[in-house]
Amino acid sequence: MTGSDSNAKQYALKLLSYKGRSEREIEERLRKKGVSSEVISSTMHYLKDAGFIDDRLLAEALKREALTHRMLSRAGARHFILRRGIPRRIVDSIFRDSEDTDRENALRLADKKLRILGRYPRDVAKRRLYNLLLRRGYSSGMIIKVLQEKMGKEEV
Repeated sequence: MTGSDSNAKQYALKLLSYKGRSEREIEERLRKKGVSSEVISSTMHYLKDAGFIDDRLLAEALKREALTHRMLSRAGARHFILRRGIPRRIVDSIFRDSEDTDRENALRLADKKLRILGRYPRDVAKRRLYNLLLRRGYSSGMIIKVLQEKMGKEEV
């Protein structure tokens, strides 16, 4: 093991100590540091063998975070995970088995935001809630259903 190889491993482990990272994120950071392709390859092999990097486990954790804490739609959660460098095949597989949780998450988010938006005029609150849900990745149809349920059946 060369000094550069050891330094690359130490740097990668330091990065992983802060937060979980995908293979691509680690490779990009090592490349930015000027580490050679051979050293990156051996470092990535070491990290995978030692169990420090597992894109599937990271994707599952990111999915939970996106759906539960950030209350993103499934489409928003997929985009969130893909941006972190998780391969599309892994993202597709972790979303294959889960049923549509969009409605539940949209309702939870609407409940949370309506506590704050309740002091605004009805049309302003409705518009702000619509735009918030849209930014979180919910479809227009889903948003209209949520608004009708939370703010009444009249024209949304």
